[in-house]
Order: sequence, then structure tokens, then C-alpha cells
Amino acid sequence: MAFENIHNYYEQLVLRRLQEIIGVSDDPDFIEDVACVALNQLPARYVRHNVDMVYYLTATERETMQQQIEKAVTHAIEYVAAHRKTAS
Repeated sequence: MAFENIHNYYEQLVLRRLQEIIGVSDDPDFIEDVACVALNQLPARYVRHNVDMVYYLTATERETMQQQIEKAVTHAIEYVAAHRKTAS
């Protein structure tokens, strides 16, 4: 059985938000660490196609998801940055 089409809906949303905040980074490890920390704060929403979620979410649910993503990404950036400073 193949699972190539199954993914967590939040992954693309988190990565898009990271790109908006950070842009292009010379430190891909930082971006990946932040993405992992952020995604671990969010519920898993597995889909085969993103369209599956778009059509079934209400405007309120979409807004709630965006707020959750914003909070998770902001926290993750602060967390990873703080722990990198202390690890050096």
C-alpha cells in the first residue's frame, strides 16, 4: 500500500508562515527545527488532498487554525532561538 498522497495539512501552512516571517535563511537547520517544534504543538490533520480540508472547513475553523499556527510558529521561533544560544 502506498502512502505518498497522505500528509499533515498543517505542514504546508506552517512552512508558508515561516517563509513569510523569516524568508530565505542561510540556516536550514533552524527552519527545520522551528517547523518541528511548531508542528508538535498543533493537532495532526491528515489528508490526501488539501482540497479535502478547504471545502469542509468553516470560515471560523480556518481563522482558528491560522491563529493556532501563528501562536505555534511564534513560540517555536523563540524556543529554538533561546535554546541555540544556551547550547553554544
